Amino acid sequence: MHELSSFLTTKEVATLLRIAPQTLEKARSTGLGPQIPFVKVGRSVRYARGDVYAWTESKRNV
Repeated sequence: MHELSSFLTTKEVATLLRIAPQTLEKARSTGLGPQIPFVKVGRSVRYARGDVYAWTESKRNV
């Protein structure tokens, strides 16, 4: 279970990844682009910090 403080907004995730928030919004609606797990409560979308980290690690080219 994640603590509430460990959740990030779309804007915060976009800033961390250096992409436009619209890229994440489009990925959620179309299934194309970054597929980071998210939680939706009403109209609010949040990303667990650990899920964002895990997604970035899975994309690492070594």
